[in-house]
Amino acid sequence: MSSDQSRLARRQVLKRCGGVSVTLLGVAAGSGTGAAASSISEQHSTAVASSVTQDDGDTENTPADVYDEYIDDVVLVNVFGGLDDEPGVPEGDGPETPAGIGSGFVVDDAVVTNHHVVREAETVELQFRDEQWRTADVVGTDIHSDLAALEVDDLPEETEGITLAEDEPTVGEEVLALGNPLGLDASISQGIVSGVNRSLPSPTGFSIPAAIQTDAPVNPGNSGGPLVDLSGDAVGVVFAGAGQTIGFAISAALANRVVPSLLEDGSYDHPYLGVSVAPVSPIVAEANDLEDARGVMVVGTVSDGPAADVFETAEPGPTVDGVPVPVDGDVIVAIDDTEIPSQERLSSTLALETEPDETITIDVLRDGDEETVELTLEERPSETDF
Repeated sequence: MSSDQSRLARRQVLKRCGGVSVTLLGVAAGSGTGAAASSISEQHSTAVASSVTQDDGDTENTPADVYDEYIDDVVLVNVFGGLDDEPGVPEGDGPETPAGIGSGFVVDDAVVTNHHVVREAETVELQFRDEQWRTADVVGTDIHSDLAALEVDDLPEETEGITLAEDEPTVGEEVLALGNPLGLDASISQGIVSGVNRSLPSPTGFSIPAAIQTDAPVNPGNSGGPLVDLSGDAVGVVFAGAGQTIGFAISAALANRVVPSLLEDGSYDHPYLGVSVAPVSPIVAEANDLEDARGVMVVGTVSDGPAADVFETAEPGPTVDGVPVPVDGDVIVAIDDTEIPSQERLSSTLALETEPDETITIDVLRDGDEETVELTLEERPSETDF
């Protein structure tokens, strides 16, 4: 059997045996912004996991198994910094391009990383585990999802590619962050999925929906690397750490929609509803004579957006502790038969189940009655108008 056939067979065994093994680690996480590694402090985190025997007697994959099989597909992304030369500007006097490092990983024949890692660079340097360097072209970036796609002419033979997971991970299942924290190449940290369907901040004013929360330690330099399960599939693209053992990853579900478009067109068009909403808490439900605290209330629409003439927007009502409660606005409770219990679900449903120019049906509570309205989504603008 050839070495390539052996690696393929091993990966198939890993995916068949990969299960759920929960190991809690009390290791604090730092920021994961992919910033420059100007100084490296001595930080060590040891991932401790024992094999778990399944009912049929087989042994689940350990973090060591996954690391050994997939770390060759993880790269260090180096953005070379310096002074950019511009027409009409003396050489060396142009604006400075910030240098920085991050992580990325091979998917098919491309490399996926974060938009904030590569920023406005057209080319970046990639270092693989065997210390080989490659120059990669940045073929597409999307600031709204914080994803970027890179093309490399000659990937090392050792790379096989990591698969983006098709299914949402289970809260509590074990995951591993592979990457280059603080510039320490080919590192692994261990944790669990702490939550799903989180909303992450974006510099555009829109949120990044459907994110994965983990307690696996992530630090500067981890950004753009894969968060993998014990089958070796990437459940997310590491985004940032927030400290206190809280890290985040852009979901594979969103990456599966965005990355192919970045590779083909260099960009991705997000659907746009053009509303501002507020959660329907018990206080809001009581002020609006609603039977249940569910859905989201429309408190504003963009004047020239797709929802401008569709919804009735809320007005300031009675105050609670000096804060006015919104009243008399439409309450969105479902989109195309998908229940919308929260702002997070509204964002993730739009991002993962709709597209620009699609006409959708929306169930709303209006004046105590449930009604259905229709509207056609548009392409999201570069920045929010709210």
